Amino acid sequence: MKIRTQFPHTVTILENVWIPLADGTRLAAKIWLPDSAQQQPVPALLEYIPYRKSDYTSGRDAKRQAYFAGYGYANVRVDMRGSGDSDGILYDEYLLQEQDDALEVLAWIAAQPWCDGNIGMHGISWGGFNSLQVAARRPPELKAIIAIGATDDRYHDDVHYMGGCLLTSQMLPWASLMFAYNPSPPDPRWVGEKWREMWLERLEQSPPYIEKWLEHQTLDAYWKHGSVRENYADIEIPVYMVGGWADSYNNSIPRLMAGLNVPRKALIGPWSHAFPEQCGTPGPAIGFLQESLRWWDYWLKGIDTGIMDEPMIRCWLQDGVPPAPNYKVRNGRWLTEPSWPSPNIQEKIYFLNENRLDDAPQPMQEISFVGLQNHGLDGGGWGGHGSPGESPGDQRPADGESLTFTSQPLAEPINLLGNAEVQLTLKVDQPLALVAVRLCDVDEDGRSTLVTWGLLNLTHRNSHENPEPLVPGQVYTVTVPLNVMAYRLPAGHRWRVGISPTYLRHAWPSPQPVTLTLLLGKGCKLSVPERPFQPHDDMLPDFPPAEIAPPEPIETLRHELRRQTVTREATTGTTTFTLHQNSGRIRYKNHGLELDDMSTHTLTIRDDAPLSLEQTVTFRLEYKREDWQVVMKTESKLTADATFFYLSNFLEAYEGDVRVFSKAWTKRVARNGV
Repeated sequence: MKIRTQFPHTVTILENVWIPLADGTRLAAKIWLPDSAQQQPVPALLEYIPYRKSDYTSGRDAKRQAYFAGYGYANVRVDMRGSGDSDGILYDEYLLQEQDDALEVLAWIAAQPWCDGNIGMHGISWGGFNSLQVAARRPPELKAIIAIGATDDRYHDDVHYMGGCLLTSQMLPWASLMFAYNPSPPDPRWVGEKWREMWLERLEQSPPYIEKWLEHQTLDAYWKHGSVRENYADIEIPVYMVGGWADSYNNSIPRLMAGLNVPRKALIGPWSHAFPEQCGTPGPAIGFLQESLRWWDYWLKGIDTGIMDEPMIRCWLQDGVPPAPNYKVRNGRWLTEPSWPSPNIQEKIYFLNENRLDDAPQPMQEISFVGLQNHGLDGGGWGGHGSPGESPGDQRPADGESLTFTSQPLAEPINLLGNAEVQLTLKVDQPLALVAVRLCDVDEDGRSTLVTWGLLNLTHRNSHENPEPLVPGQVYTVTVPLNVMAYRLPAGHRWRVGISPTYLRHAWPSPQPVTLTLLLGKGCKLSVPERPFQPHDDMLPDFPPAEIAPPEPIETLRHELRRQTVTREATTGTTTFTLHQNSGRIRYKNHGLELDDMSTHTLTIRDDAPLSLEQTVTFRLEYKREDWQVVMKTESKLTADATFFYLSNFLEAYEGDVRVFSKAWTKRVARNGV
């Protein structure tokens, strides 16, 4: 990666600027200004997130915000209400208050003497979400957005639920992370002695988000708010969507390309939940800052960069590879699509016959299976940041724990682009059940690589708004959508579909063990989106190499370490999954702040007892500078019986060695078809 030190504009950094809101709240902003902007106003770029401008994102901000400023943009990085150095409390994700504040921030930026009134909004994850959400509010100052690693559907494609199943891989871990981060104090450099008062107020008033999330187990008004999928016509400005195949925020991209009626583009690379120019694994990284400038120059400066003459979609077709705990690089090539849905994609059908995937169905045959409660622990993380262990492992153990259907070796390679789906004709012996489907690439040596997967809570078979219990023994036909993909299966490899009524790494189990019976034949089939190479795939030049502005000077005091284990206690039949994440300890040389971040996530379950599942997440965060030290410790736990979920959350905070706060929250929430 190249570090660029010479830019067309010199840049001044305003470390902390207060943005006043109508209700008296002040939001803290860090601003990078081209020096000429005071005499000749420039367009502005807003990133508006809760991730603490003065510490947690300052490293990445230095590389990105200063880069754009060097090319003539005012960059404004705002801590949302209740986060970082800003006033207030952050009560939940994506609140109406968050959007209302953003509208005031945009108006404030546009009124500054250094801004010409044209503003773009951008960000990854939360910043991508609210770029879409704020665009749907149609503020006149906002002219275009770039949303990276984001979704248009908060219920189906975020960290909470998938297919109506509660996501064990993310719901509690993400809620626990925010439970620890939200009450963290502002930086005394900017708020002075008031820091302690603000900190104690946050400690007392910041809620555990998961309580609200568990109260909304179906698609309702809570999730529809902030989901721009509900009405794409609300967005009337240009949109650039960006994702990565090692991330989990990709299903929204083809939907948005099909649903929006504005100038739009999409880019999906091999990357994890990271900026494409900074993504170390899996690569290859690209010069995404240069690509972003082409977009901003076109829509905010009126410069014809040619970007809108190019195909709507550019995505990385991943080559088939053996399974690995992580990949430094995913080999492949770029594809382009001028429009979506694509006329270049044809549906190919494989029928599920006994142990096989065939081109034609065999006579109907019933096959039954009782799922293992610890199935799927090698399914990889939900999303990820490119760390070792995040990629799914060899799927042969999971295949052995599933009903599997395997094709003959392919005589010719096949490219897939889009969402596969599996239709199943089935019956179960319980009123509550789920089905998990995996699509794998099996090579000549038998190694099984996970290509994509999907979940369906069978009580949601007709509606995600109104679950209906199943009638044991009754036959149903359901469709399980799999996550979007771009994958090339080599000649000689085989497709394998794995099906199970359990998937512990990702789905909270049904209350009772489930016997799943499939009625094989014409009622069970895999549909994949076959997409041959097209001449226009080669029309675009390669992206330029990645480059960034000079990084912030940071000293590493302890290196990052990620450790993931699965253990089994044979006498009780208890399996424990443990993920230790030590994010390391660093010191910012410019202002002396030290950061330390550690967490542990465990899942423990007995073989025959889904109600024995206990999920626990702990965090320890430390902020230290000279004679100032703050430590936050949290523990979050989720269990269930057949009727209720049981939540416990505990938070304690220390100033130096003195515990200044502790509080416990407990809540019981009725299960609603989950």
